[in-house]
Amino acid sequence: MADSLPEVERVVKTIARTAVANEKYFGDLDAVVGDGDFGYSLARGFEIVLTDWDGFDRTDSSTFLKKIAVVITSRIGGTSGPIWGTGFLRAATAAAGRTELDGPTVVAMLRSAAEGIMARGGASLGEKTLLDSLVPATDEIESQVAQGNDMLTVLRAAAAVARTTADDTAKLQARRGRAAYTGERSIGSVDAGATAVAVMFEALVQEWQGGPS
Repeated sequence: MADSLPEVERVVKTIARTAVANEKYFGDLDAVVGDGDFGYSLARGFEIVLTDWDGFDRTDSSTFLKKIAVVITSRIGGTSGPIWGTGFLRAATAAAGRTELDGPTVVAMLRSAAEGIMARGGASLGEKTLLDSLVPATDEIESQVAQGNDMLTVLRAAAAVARTTADDTAKLQARRGRAAYTGERSIGSVDAGATAVAVMFEALVQEWQGGPS
């Protein structure tokens, strides 16, 4: 699963467009037990990414992702900015020194992103956060890459796992963020961040198969 700067750009642009397009949906999910600003904050930050798109340094994939991380960290409000920004920054660090990103490197980038998010947010698996979708999806990507599958097959498998695990967060009690203050009342609703991860993976599938994103 070879990857390079054009494909990294394609992934980031798809994520950004998905965040903007789903502002209300993500916000409504967050409003069930949170403060409802997740969709708005994510959309405002990624709008800037799209607006400034042509000006980002494209020396290599790592440099590009670092520039994206800076924008996200500084322009997405609340706790989402530092968390999502850290994810992009850690992915950039894992990609450093590489012009072509093969499957194992992409897995390493996602692992590093998840570890960074864990450290920044003090979160672990099972605490009803985006990690509960991102980490299982990464596990599936690693498995698919080991089987030698193509990009679209890998993305489809990852998206299916991301959706299932995001939906499964409805069974969990929130342990982080504003939702944690609601205690057991947080059980029964899905986590907005985990669902956003699932929607973004699904958008990547649409992008790679040439359908509407």
